[in-house]
Amino acid sequence: MTPRLSVARTLDHCTVLGPGSRAVVWVQGCPLRCTGCVAAETLPFDGGTARDIPELADWLAGLDGIEGVTFSGGEPFSQAGALAALLDAVRERRPDFGAMAYSGFRHEALRRGGPDHHALLERLDLLVDGPYIAARHGSLRWRGSDNQRLIPLSDRYRRVLAEPDTTAGIELSVNADTSLSWAGVPPVPGFRQGLEEQLAARGFVLRTEARRGR
Repeated sequence: MTPRLSVARTLDHCTVLGPGSRAVVWVQGCPLRCTGCVAAETLPFDGGTARDIPELADWLAGLDGIEGVTFSGGEPFSQAGALAALLDAVRERRPDFGAMAYSGFRHEALRRGGPDHHALLERLDLLVDGPYIAARHGSLRWRGSDNQRLIPLSDRYRRVLAEPDTTAGIELSVNADTSLSWAGVPPVPGFRQGLEEQLAARGFVLRTEARRGR
């Protein structure tokens, strides 16, 4: 039976969660509880929406103007087997499709994991590893605290990683239902709370499509 993914959110195009323009899949469920997590709604395993791998593969393969996908969450390696199957399905149609993932676990720990962990690692081009530590928050590219690492797992993004390390920023967008969504790694601590308070004061509803800072 083809595995299904428990998905918190998806985004068609994003330029602040990895190299170039890419899709993002936020998975639902995380065994970690990093203090200061900016996407706490993705932590419970009993939330999210069950999505079929073929459906998600059709969506990703059919997107124009993207060079790959970023898996965030939640904890992507809690659903590693399903994400590996998703990449295989997409690459049957788009062999050069890039893949990046976040994990609150260190790369060394993931390598000691089971077959599903190994399968996903083998298919990724770039890994951001390690838990978010609020006391070490930094204005960094694609990560929230300076203990986290950008680990190339292929040669695909090595040139990009050689560029100066500066924050990728935050993207805001107004949706068809007039709610506001955002994506990215906050360059300053307390970003989400401050943004929500300012928007609420102006009558906006915030719909989070964000990376938890880890």
